[in-house]
Amino acid sequence: MLTGRRYRVVFTPEQARFAELIGDTCRAVWNTALEQRREYRRRDAWINYNQQAKELADAKTEHAWLTTAPGHCLQQTLMDLEKACKTHGTWRVRWRSSRRWAPSFRFPEGGKITVERLGRRWGRCKLPKLGWVRFRWSRALGGAVRSATISRDGKRWYVSFLVEDGEVTPNQHPSASAVGVDRGIAVAVACSDGDMFDRAFTTPGEAKRYRRLQQQLARQKKGSANRKKTITAMRAVRRRERDRRADFNNQTAQVLAAKHGLVVLEQLRTRNMTASAKGTAAEPGKQVRQKAGLNRAILTKGWHQFELALANVARYTGIKIVKIPAAYTSQTCSSCRDVNPKSRESQAVYRCVTCGHSENADVNAAKNILAAGLAVTACEDLGTSRSVKQEPLTVA
Repeated sequence: MLTGRRYRVVFTPEQARFAELIGDTCRAVWNTALEQRREYRRRDAWINYNQQAKELADAKTEHAWLTTAPGHCLQQTLMDLEKACKTHGTWRVRWRSSRRWAPSFRFPEGGKITVERLGRRWGRCKLPKLGWVRFRWSRALGGAVRSATISRDGKRWYVSFLVEDGEVTPNQHPSASAVGVDRGIAVAVACSDGDMFDRAFTTPGEAKRYRRLQQQLARQKKGSANRKKTITAMRAVRRRERDRRADFNNQTAQVLAAKHGLVVLEQLRTRNMTASAKGTAAEPGKQVRQKAGLNRAILTKGWHQFELALANVARYTGIKIVKIPAAYTSQTCSSCRDVNPKSRESQAVYRCVTCGHSENADVNAAKNILAAGLAVTACEDLGTSRSVKQEPLTVA
């Protein structure tokens, strides 16, 4: 199957400048092609990749700066734009700003990419027009390279290889146990068997430093050199937080996949849940600051990223992921099945007002999620491949 390998690149000064130039060229092609697509839509017409790729080839004869970047990178930019327009709609695709968008471009032909290992910690790859590029060999490549993507994160450059590793998804997980998972704010991941996974992604010192940088940014003039330095420092803090969150989600997903064959999750729409409560000028929202704090807490825990990490692990382990509606899972008693919002005393304590059952609120919700997931797995495929009398998976 296809998988990704990401390494930190060490460019020479000439390669770094040329990579910036390629990124700027791809950004200009993206913005121009997007404006062309929107202009066609204004006239109730449509233009596709084939037409734009042909016009790009013609434009190279008039604009020499287009020939400096590899042609396949520019074509891949047009392909990515067409995919984005088909997925989100032409009017919802964003422009690529020179200040906000980090340079990124892809070499789609793996046959033109050569990868060699230089030593224990270093390797190099040969990319079209960039030549030999050194990178940190932090893990084995593990397969044939299909494509390579160069991207910049802050001051660092990275290369991401799309690799065919030859693995096949197992038909069945060796474990028959099942677990329900509740994603929360007090605890990032709570399981129905009582296991809890959580960690702080930002240290107190980093949080204090970030607040000072925000105050410093508010006093600086837009477009100044000092303001750019402050933004770079703020992004460095956020990058460390992002890396810790990704590491936590991947490790947690690996632990769950090693123990259980069925994982039941709530079907959460994180984008809708974290929408702003400001409202409009005619109808302003209520409790805007409280909702903003809740949104930050949800995004900090990385709910959607954990779901993606679990789906990626499922490709290699064969675990089954079931999603169930999230309604009333936190208000239902896992013992007597009574639904009462008053039983949820706090973010961490659940005490049923009917039967007196008391336990951690997130674990109680995870047990309800598991029960709903087992009901789904027991009822699906009846009459075709599953016996009516077949029992669901056992609870761990």
